[in-house]
Amino acid sequence: MADSRLTCVLADDEPPARELLRFLCEAQDVSVIGEAEDGRIALALLERLKPDFVMLDITMPVMDGMTVARRLFDRPQAPAIVFTTAFSQYAVSAFDVAAVDYLLKPIDPSRFAVAVERVRIGLGVNNGKPIDCLWVPNRSDLLRIEITAIERIEAEKDYVRIHVPGRSYLLRETMDGLQDRLPRPDFLRLHRSTIVRRHLMTGVHHEGSGVWSAIMKDGTLQRIGRSYLNDVRAGIIGPD
Repeated sequence: MADSRLTCVLADDEPPARELLRFLCEAQDVSVIGEAEDGRIALALLERLKPDFVMLDITMPVMDGMTVARRLFDRPQAPAIVFTTAFSQYAVSAFDVAAVDYLLKPIDPSRFAVAVERVRIGLGVNNGKPIDCLWVPNRSDLLRIEITAIERIEAEKDYVRIHVPGRSYLLRETMDGLQDRLPRPDFLRLHRSTIVRRHLMTGVHHEGSGVWSAIMKDGTLQRIGRSYLNDVRAGIIGPD
């Protein structure tokens, strides 16, 4: 991005819906650089224009929005995806394609503003503001997980596992991407596959041969990667 003004493509087969989205985008300082009335046109526009994000309706002719999202998934420089739909049943599938947000029609302007802020966070243009919650799929629902409730995060193939007291949830996200969105004073990266809440760590244990582990409040040990050891030591003595 050349500046802080986001660029967006609107993909919706209903002209009144696109008109409303244009109005909402302008109110949030977002430039609409393209519009599409079906999924195939949307995919061509996204490949050519390379916007920061796309407002993507799910039920469109020719190619539906979920198919468009799957075509985009894992492509280099793929835009962030915000789904807009009148149907709630696709919400969990939306997170399987790493959607930033899922807006139900009729779209509330304040809820739209939240979606745009999430796009800014994902692109690193949120003025350094960390997130305060995560939305995680749970069966057919989406649950709000407060950041203050998270105890530990672990990498699990293409997902991260979010541990909260008494249970855990899978979220399609990368460790690096999630770490960048967490409040840095509150969490420590111990390993490429482990992030812990700093105040739950009570010390470090040297197991010999240069191997160190973090001692957690519940008595468990979490292995510290060698490349993270200095940051962990600094984090232990950081401000509370």
